[in-house]
Amino acid sequence: MTHFMVGDNNRRDVLKGTAAAGLAGLLGVTGTGLAQDQGQRLSWHAGGTGGTYFPLSNEFKTVIEENTDFTIQVQSTGASVENVGSLARGDADFALIQNDIAFFAYNGTGIEAFQGEAIESLRGVATLYPETIHVVTRPETGIETIEDLEGATINTGDLGSGTQVNALQILETVGITTDDFEEQNASFAQAADQLRDGDIDAAFVVGGWPLGAIEELATTTDISIVEISGDTREQVLDASPLFAEDEIPGGTYSGVDEDVPTVSVQAMIATNQDLSADTVESVTRAIFENTDALTIKADFISEDTALDGMSIPLHPGARAVFGPATTEAPTGNETDTGNETDTGMTETTTES
Repeated sequence: MTHFMVGDNNRRDVLKGTAAAGLAGLLGVTGTGLAQDQGQRLSWHAGGTGGTYFPLSNEFKTVIEENTDFTIQVQSTGASVENVGSLARGDADFALIQNDIAFFAYNGTGIEAFQGEAIESLRGVATLYPETIHVVTRPETGIETIEDLEGATINTGDLGSGTQVNALQILETVGITTDDFEEQNASFAQAADQLRDGDIDAAFVVGGWPLGAIEELATTTDISIVEISGDTREQVLDASPLFAEDEIPGGTYSGVDEDVPTVSVQAMIATNQDLSADTVESVTRAIFENTDALTIKADFISEDTALDGMSIPLHPGARAVFGPATTEAPTGNETDTGNETDTGMTETTTES
């Protein structure tokens, strides 16, 4: 897999108008979440309880507490975009976010919340696993392709979430704008309820399969998952180098027996530049030296792949564990300086 050049603000905006309150709403007032202000207690912001972030974060909590002197408080949140704000204002010490949202935030681009307001304090710890784009519907809707979503009622995820960002980007890629469908914004669990009750036609759900909310829905309701394949997938991949080809294996969800081609982004652990290197190193080592204790996405989480898709500067504490991240520009139309960042990143391509 290819790493990405950070600090390049010339990447074209792929999405606007997603976050309601902008950066000011994200930042709010300065919090006191940094570990050096709270002794040995660390705040870890996850995502909704129906996704992957929350249960995985609780597995990290167990591993960290068993192998360090830290205690971890895991908080359910609206996920990526909200978590960036929590890290920026110091309410969270660590958080799970998508690598594309991290890129947008650090570079001040991509979505309205970050437009022209780079959050340069954001630092990467490690990438984890593919965040698979699920487009879930019911067979009776007749929705079989992304193009069929025009005119539908769609839950695109929590307002301002990484899921909403990805959903609107994918829809826009095939020419469907927010004027062309009725948008609903709710958590994965609420979206599942809406599908079950027939209140929406489809829902975008982004996370590592199997997702609990979809698993539960599929046990009581016939579902289908819309393919992102062929020319549509090529268009999506061309629109953003932070997407990658992916597939939901047949049998992952009840009633969905065939493999479903789709795309994904990467989940990652992020932190703030002000968190001490010793703290970040201790937490990072605890996780990656004890991956055998994990049950969620454990096949993907390893030291060998922990820098794949790293889209922002690496925290010095993580660099002490993994070494320097090497990067290259994610598209061919940026100004490529080849200069090192403050983390020692240089232009290199790494294959996974």
